[in-house]
Amino acid sequence: MKISLIELYHVQIPLQQTFWPTWIPGYPQTHNGFTLIKLVTDDGIEGYSAGSALGYEREGLGDLIGGYLLGADPTDIESCQSLLKQAGILGWRNFWIEPACWDIIGKSKGKPVYELLGGEARPIEVYCSTGEMHEPEKRAEELMAMKERGFKVAKLRVKNKALKDDIRHIEVIRKGVGDGLVLGVDANQGWLVTIVDKIPAWDLKRATEFAEACAANNINWLEEPLDSRDYDGNAALKKISKVKISGAELNYGWDEIKIMLEKDCFHIYQPDATFAGGIAQVKKVIDGCHEHNREYSPHTWTNGIGFYINWNMVLADRGNKLPLEYPLEEPSWVPQEREGIIEPIIPDKNAMLAPFTRPGLGFEINQKLLNKYGKRFFKLTETRLKLKVIRQKGLKAALELKKRKESQ
Repeated sequence: MKISLIELYHVQIPLQQTFWPTWIPGYPQTHNGFTLIKLVTDDGIEGYSAGSALGYEREGLGDLIGGYLLGADPTDIESCQSLLKQAGILGWRNFWIEPACWDIIGKSKGKPVYELLGGEARPIEVYCSTGEMHEPEKRAEELMAMKERGFKVAKLRVKNKALKDDIRHIEVIRKGVGDGLVLGVDANQGWLVTIVDKIPAWDLKRATEFAEACAANNINWLEEPLDSRDYDGNAALKKISKVKISGAELNYGWDEIKIMLEKDCFHIYQPDATFAGGIAQVKKVIDGCHEHNREYSPHTWTNGIGFYINWNMVLADRGNKLPLEYPLEEPSWVPQEREGIIEPIIPDKNAMLAPFTRPGLGFEINQKLLNKYGKRFFKLTETRLKLKVIRQKGLKAALELKKRKESQ
């Protein structure tokens, strides 16, 4: 089996209302944007994946990855991982593409990806993961409404300039919701962006003081309180914190996260398979968490396809009891716009997701919605690649390249 067709799409789904993500303070997000990749094998099996995008920044991605992936065997994950790593020479994080190969493998075998990884179908609890900062009194009311809808766990965001305001935020919310709702807090310091609002980065002193406030207010976990590559700082905080410290959602795969496990940076590791090395590397993280007696709960705040990818990873982790992140910020970030080109993912009245059994990653692309919101910007077949090489390198060089490849 080999990849015979590669297509890339810009997908931009307009939101019902402007979304103000806490991780980019002051930035108005009007669309859910991502890059969609479609891989087709020589026997017609299609595999899809998606990577988050702010706009059209991946316009030249096809020229970069096309020559690496065309003709590759999608069932040879180790080789595909190596090719994507090589194609990252200019700094691109390309591992979000790797799940498309798993989608092909699952479809070819008639099994969901989580089964291929040793998992089994089971219901999964989800928690309400907010994405904006609202006034704490208002947020408390919103969370109580979510509790009425069945959510037992929710995650807040903090992003004030002053520590005292962040502490007041969680104090007011905890008082407002009482003790009947499990709360986590995300400081979003792992990936600090200050292109609009100039929010200061936290140091160990501020993170420690806030962790103490979290403990005093019965907060269950504190997420990304320090820079994601401050291994020593995170380890020092984890050692003294009375609340669980979590992170590693965007770190660069197993090679980096295994160092974090060795340094004991977190209680809970949260690699998102669309950022942190793809499915194969996150599976290594899950195994590493078992070995080091740590917990795994992935970041899922990307798009519906990214959610399915990480949902597969939780189902692959048979002993996982933690609820799965469910991004929700009404009315701006809701299932229809979050999923965009696939069927909306809706939990039941007890905040449970029924298991899916469809082969591959588990979703189906709605071609009508893709035509509406997507724009194909790259297509490559073997014939197109040959013509491209001839145009760019000349016929003589193209024939020499062909000869060298065939001799390998």
